Amino acid sequence: MKREFDVAPEEAGQRLDRIVTAHCVALSRTRIQELIEAGLVLIDGRVAARGSQYLRGGERITVAARERPPLCAEAESIPLEILYEDEDVIAVNKPAGMTVHAGAGNSRGTLVNALLGRGLSLSQSQDLLRPGIVHRLDKETSGVILVAKNDAAHAKLGEAFRQRAVKKTYIALVQGLLPATSGRIELAIGRDPKRRTRMAAVRKTRPGATLRTAREARTDWRALASIDSTTLVEVQLHTGRTHQIRVHFSALKHPVVGDTLYGAASQLRAGRIVFPPLGRNFLHAARLGFAHPRTGEWVVLRAPLPSELRTFLQQLATAAGQEPLRIDAALVGYL
Repeated sequence: MKREFDVAPEEAGQRLDRIVTAHCVALSRTRIQELIEAGLVLIDGRVAARGSQYLRGGERITVAARERPPLCAEAESIPLEILYEDEDVIAVNKPAGMTVHAGAGNSRGTLVNALLGRGLSLSQSQDLLRPGIVHRLDKETSGVILVAKNDAAHAKLGEAFRQRAVKKTYIALVQGLLPATSGRIELAIGRDPKRRTRMAAVRKTRPGATLRTAREARTDWRALASIDSTTLVEVQLHTGRTHQIRVHFSALKHPVVGDTLYGAASQLRAGRIVFPPLGRNFLHAARLGFAHPRTGEWVVLRAPLPSELRTFLQQLATAAGQEPLRIDAALVGYL
């Protein structure tokens, strides 16, 4: 693709990368930056030095976007904890820090790569980076994730997720003491217009409150234990919006512990002890229930709470002068 245009007088004083983004809407900002760095963006016939340079107006811009070969997932030998497997599906206890599938700037060490490294045949899709993937977990969220091994299973499971017929239960530790023993959060979620890496919630009670592309979202929660100035909660998702649990609890001013993107403190204090950063979000997909795509039988899969989260809870309880066994009792069925 080759695109040429003149910088309009009203665009004078703007950065090159922003002007190119405005004129080449089919290209992402990341792709435009790649083209500039590769010397494929010209200003009056000369290679642009950098995307941040300001233009005066009237320049002739040439963008020569070469087609990139399509990315596809590659097999890698990566250990996985398999929770369940048959001829149609496989379920994995995904560790925190592992991305589900490859994307821009991240093509190694993914769950899909690890599954392909086991020699598995996964369902196919139009996106070669996401074979078998019917739902996702955030990179720093651990727990059970279900993957389809053939197209028929993928279609059935995909429809089940769309119809909200899959039951998803999470365990989270949130900052602060929640004001009740249980509750429901119903706040629409959309892309944060000011920080594109974040999502944001809209309170329906605010007259005229809007957020571009916001979609309704519902989260139910139940308090399991109070540990110093934190609350351990069981969370039921009824919709599957991006960062839903993290956004909803942040909107309540009770962000998930470790989730600094949504306002969590970088360190927790209990008693006189200041804990080092957890290094991940305290969010774990503990249980997943679904109708098997071939038999229709109801299947419930559980992923034990990771050892680093159990240890963190016990250390937090000890520092606060609480009995760790009370925490374990609250987590019966999740440990």
